[in-house]
Amino acid sequence: MELKLITYQSPEYDEMVALRYSVLREPLGLVFTKEDLLKDENDLLLVACLPKSERIVGCCILTPLNEHTVQLRQMAIAPFMQGKGLGAQLLQFAENTAKDLQHRYIYLHARKIAVDFYKKHNYTIEGDQFTEVGIPHFEMLKQLN
Repeated sequence: MELKLITYQSPEYDEMVALRYSVLREPLGLVFTKEDLLKDENDLLLVACLPKSERIVGCCILTPLNEHTVQLRQMAIAPFMQGKGLGAQLLQFAENTAKDLQHRYIYLHARKIAVDFYKKHNYTIEGDQFTEVGIPHFEMLKQLN
Protein backbone atom coordinates (compact mmCIF):
# COMPACT_ATOMS: atom_id res chain seq x y z
CA MET A 1 0.00 0.00 0.00
CA GLU A 2 1.32 3.44 -0.87
CA LEU A 3 0.64 6.11 1.77
CA LYS A 4 1.20 9.70 0.73
CA LEU A 5 0.18 13.34 0.98
CA ILE A 6 -1.73 14.87 -1.90
CA THR A 7 -2.45 18.41 -3.08
CA TYR A 8 -5.74 20.26 -2.67
CA GLN A 9 -7.80 20.48 -5.90
CA SER A 10 -5.60 17.97 -7.73
CA PRO A 11 -7.08 15.00 -9.63
CA GLU A 12 -6.13 12.87 -6.59
CA TYR A 13 -8.05 15.29 -4.37
CA ASP A 14 -11.15 14.83 -6.54
CA GLU A 15 -10.79 11.06 -6.12
CA MET A 16 -10.39 11.52 -2.36
CA VAL A 17 -13.57 13.62 -2.19
CA ALA A 18 -15.44 10.92 -4.14
CA LEU A 19 -14.31 8.28 -1.62
CA ARG A 20 -15.26 10.48 1.34
CA TYR A 21 -18.66 11.10 -0.24
CA SER A 22 -19.42 7.42 -0.93
CA VAL A 23 -18.27 6.18 2.51
CA LEU A 24 -19.15 9.06 4.86
CA ARG A 25 -21.82 11.29 3.31
CA GLU A 26 -23.96 9.35 0.85
CA PRO A 27 -25.11 6.72 3.41
CA LEU A 28 -26.44 9.59 5.56
CA GLY A 29 -28.11 11.37 2.65
CA LEU A 30 -25.61 14.24 2.86
CA VAL A 31 -23.57 16.06 0.22
CA PHE A 32 -20.47 18.25 0.34
CA THR A 33 -21.02 21.97 0.02
CA LYS A 34 -18.42 24.33 -1.43
CA GLU A 35 -17.87 25.58 2.13
CA ASP A 36 -17.20 22.01 3.35
CA LEU A 37 -14.52 21.51 0.71
CA LEU A 38 -12.95 24.95 1.24
CA LYS A 39 -12.08 23.75 4.77
CA ASP A 40 -9.61 21.31 3.17
CA GLU A 41 -7.54 23.99 1.44
CA ASN A 42 -4.88 24.47 4.14
CA ASP A 43 -5.02 20.97 5.62
CA LEU A 44 -2.84 17.92 5.19
CA LEU A 45 -4.55 15.46 2.85
CA LEU A 46 -3.44 11.86 3.38
CA VAL A 47 -4.33 8.93 1.14
CA ALA A 48 -3.69 5.21 0.77
CA CYS A 49 -3.39 3.95 -2.81
CA LEU A 50 -3.34 0.49 -4.31
CA PRO A 51 0.23 -0.04 -5.56
CA LYS A 52 -0.34 -0.81 -9.26
CA SER A 53 -3.52 1.10 -10.08
CA GLU A 54 -2.82 4.13 -7.85
CA ARG A 55 -6.52 3.96 -6.95
CA ILE A 56 -7.25 5.75 -3.67
CA VAL A 57 -8.79 3.28 -1.21
CA GLY A 58 -8.34 5.19 2.04
CA CYS A 59 -8.01 8.78 3.18
CA CYS A 60 -8.05 11.18 6.09
CA ILE A 61 -7.34 14.83 6.79
CA LEU A 62 -5.20 16.51 9.43
CA THR A 63 -6.33 20.01 10.38
CA PRO A 64 -3.95 21.98 12.63
CA LEU A 65 -5.87 23.37 15.63
CA ASN A 66 -2.88 24.98 17.34
CA GLU A 67 0.88 24.45 17.56
CA HIS A 68 0.45 21.26 19.62
CA THR A 69 -2.71 19.63 18.26
CA VAL A 70 -4.13 18.47 14.95
CA GLN A 71 -7.63 17.22 14.29
CA LEU A 72 -8.02 13.99 12.36
CA ARG A 73 -11.14 14.15 10.24
CA GLN A 74 -12.87 12.53 7.28
CA MET A 75 -11.22 9.11 7.76
CA ALA A 76 -12.66 6.82 5.09
CA ILE A 77 -11.74 3.35 3.84
CA ALA A 78 -13.25 1.85 0.69
CA PRO A 79 -15.74 -0.88 1.71
CA PHE A 80 -13.83 -3.66 -0.06
CA MET A 81 -10.70 -2.75 1.94
CA GLN A 82 -12.36 -2.51 5.36
CA GLY A 83 -11.28 -5.07 7.96
CA LYS A 84 -7.89 -5.66 6.29
CA GLY A 85 -5.71 -3.40 8.44
CA LEU A 86 -5.70 -0.42 6.08
CA GLY A 87 -7.37 1.85 8.63
CA ALA A 88 -4.63 1.06 11.14
CA GLN A 89 -1.93 1.74 8.53
CA LEU A 90 -3.49 5.05 7.54
CA LEU A 91 -3.94 6.07 11.17
CA GLN A 92 -0.27 5.30 11.88
CA PHE A 93 0.74 7.35 8.84
CA ALA A 94 -1.38 10.26 10.12
CA GLU A 95 0.18 9.99 13.58
CA ASN A 96 3.71 9.88 12.13
CA THR A 97 2.93 12.88 9.90
CA ALA A 98 1.63 14.83 12.90
CA LYS A 99 4.73 13.92 14.96
CA ASP A 100 7.04 14.95 12.10
CA LEU A 101 5.39 18.38 12.24
CA GLN A 102 6.02 18.56 16.00
CA HIS A 103 2.39 18.11 17.04
CA ARG A 104 1.86 16.36 20.38
CA TYR A 105 -1.83 15.48 20.20
CA ILE A 106 -4.40 14.17 17.74
CA TYR A 107 -8.01 15.10 18.44
CA LEU A 108 -11.00 13.71 16.56
CA HIS A 109 -14.76 13.30 16.46
CA ALA A 110 -15.33 9.55 16.23
CA ARG A 111 -18.59 8.12 15.03
CA LYS A 112 -19.93 5.86 17.77
CA ILE A 113 -19.44 2.81 15.52
CA ALA A 114 -15.71 3.70 15.17
CA VAL A 115 -14.93 4.32 18.86
CA ASP A 116 -13.59 0.78 19.46
CA PHE A 117 -11.20 1.13 16.50
CA TYR A 118 -9.71 4.30 17.97
CA LYS A 119 -9.62 2.86 21.50
CA LYS A 120 -7.59 -0.06 20.12
CA HIS A 121 -5.05 2.55 18.97
CA ASN A 122 -4.87 4.26 22.38
CA TYR A 123 -7.29 7.11 21.81
CA THR A 124 -9.38 8.07 24.84
CA ILE A 125 -12.91 9.45 24.98
CA GLU A 126 -13.06 13.05 26.17
CA GLY A 127 -16.55 14.03 27.26
CA ASP A 128 -20.08 12.89 26.56
CA GLN A 129 -21.68 11.57 23.41
CA PHE A 130 -22.94 14.25 21.02
CA THR A 131 -24.70 14.32 17.67
CA GLU A 132 -22.95 15.42 14.48
CA VAL A 133 -24.28 14.93 10.94
CA GLY A 134 -27.29 13.30 12.57
CA ILE A 135 -25.43 10.41 14.24
CA PRO A 136 -23.76 9.81 17.64
CA HIS A 137 -20.10 10.84 18.03
CA PHE A 138 -17.49 11.12 20.76
CA GLU A 139 -14.54 13.48 21.08
CA MET A 140 -11.35 11.44 21.34
CA LEU A 141 -7.73 12.36 21.98
CA LYS A 142 -4.31 10.73 21.79
CA GLN A 143 -1.00 12.05 23.04
CA LEU A 144 1.73 11.26 20.53
CA ASN A 145 5.02 9.90 21.83
